[in-house]
Amino acid sequence: MTHSVLVVEDEEDIAFPLVRTLEREGYAVTHVDTGGSALACLESPQPPDVVILDLGLPDMDGLDVCRQARSAGFEGAIMIVTARAGELDRVVGLDYGADDYLAKPFGLAELQARVRALLRRTLRSSASVPDGALRIDVAAHRVYAGDTEISLTAKEFEVLAVLAASRDMVVPREKLMAEVWDENWYGSTKTLDVTIGRLRHKLDGAGVHERVVAVRGVGFRLESGDAR
Repeated sequence: MTHSVLVVEDEEDIAFPLVRTLEREGYAVTHVDTGGSALACLESPQPPDVVILDLGLPDMDGLDVCRQARSAGFEGAIMIVTARAGELDRVVGLDYGADDYLAKPFGLAELQARVRALLRRTLRSSASVPDGALRIDVAAHRVYAGDTEISLTAKEFEVLAVLAASRDMVVPREKLMAEVWDENWYGSTKTLDVTIGRLRHKLDGAGVHERVVAVRGVGFRLESGDAR
């Protein structure tokens, strides 16, 4: 089965290499350079499986494209790519219905890995929502195993949200500390280990298929259920 990808990017020097790379991977790729064109594609009888969406579009903000797409019922994966910096934009993008967030400049290999991960997650969720499937509602700050809610502290939730945004990839300890606590945090990094320990215990206790894995000397990775 050939999966389809919609690239929404108005900068040709970014769009063209990206389209060529994805086509070499075997995807059916459509490229548009405005938000209006993107929404038209998403409302077609055969919408794409994955949308790679730039925020800085000439006719409208990419966040509005994301919000309108979700409001219209688009259920495929949306990955935001942007040169905007900071945690606020990342969180806002996820709140608007995005599934992942990648800051420019980015490597094509990393983007390909994220597209593959998004497809695995989208195909699993479209087939069914089995017991133990991890669901994260960023807007509501709630986490579920299947249909059962898991009670997490604010820090546990934030750690999980950062790991889930880079699912199946290692997130360095330094990035977790900077995004969840503060880049100027002077306390012990054992705080992170304690939080990870509690998070693991709660996810395992709820029967979640995904697991948080430590990569010695580097950081942590949220592994998909099929990685077990």
